[in-house]
Amino acid sequence: MAGDPDLRTEKHRGHWFEPVADHLGAAYLRYSFTKGTVQEVDFLLGELGLEPGMRVLDVGCGPGRHANELARRGIEVHGIDISQTFIDLAIASAPPLATFERLDARSLPWSEEFDAVICLCQGAFGLMTDNDDDQLVLCGMAEALKPGGRLALSAFNAYFAVKYHDGAEFDPSTGVSHELTAVRDESGVQIEVDLWTGCYTPRELHLLCAAAGLLIDRISSVEPGRYTADPPSVELPEFLLFASRPR
Repeated sequence: MAGDPDLRTEKHRGHWFEPVADHLGAAYLRYSFTKGTVQEVDFLLGELGLEPGMRVLDVGCGPGRHANELARRGIEVHGIDISQTFIDLAIASAPPLATFERLDARSLPWSEEFDAVICLCQGAFGLMTDNDDDQLVLCGMAEALKPGGRLALSAFNAYFAVKYHDGAEFDPSTGVSHELTAVRDESGVQIEVDLWTGCYTPRELHLLCAAAGLLIDRISSVEPGRYTADPPSVELPEFLLFASRPR
């Protein structure tokens, strides 16, 4: 299921999000959607059955907010991200049990090593807008799980994008939302950047997971800082998927 090591080609060494992350730096953590980390981790601990001593892989970890919070709860976490800027920030605030490295989520090297994998807030899945790249990320995460291991994955809600995402263009042929927005660095310097986000329906997530050999346990509608078990709806921006690798 995992990506072939030969896929570590020049195509996979860079990504459109890297310059955005480089500009944002620590200012990323000023955004409101990053303020619900504790609630999100509280919910994940229960849903994934995480206990001290377990190993978790955080794919698209950003500046490490979920990984570091999990590590403070006694969970051993390894975070990966395409942005070296974000990895440096994560390392700078890392407690014991949290480690980080720059790695492309399309080329995950692990096989049956983690009790759980998390990929949240469009950290990797959903940003890989080339054809089949999200599937490649998902297969790599599935392969990294031990048999019986659990996945927690967030994906942007395609229904919400069509109904509410003003100021963005949704391409119905690809399911990708494109937005031109302004971002500021820590000193307030502003630049305009293009953001592309892959959007999904629950049916599509079911099909992708089946192709990756994962069994879906539940899909919920959530928003940052309010992770719940609410059923899928049109009214919230993200789906939160829990799946398992068969034993």
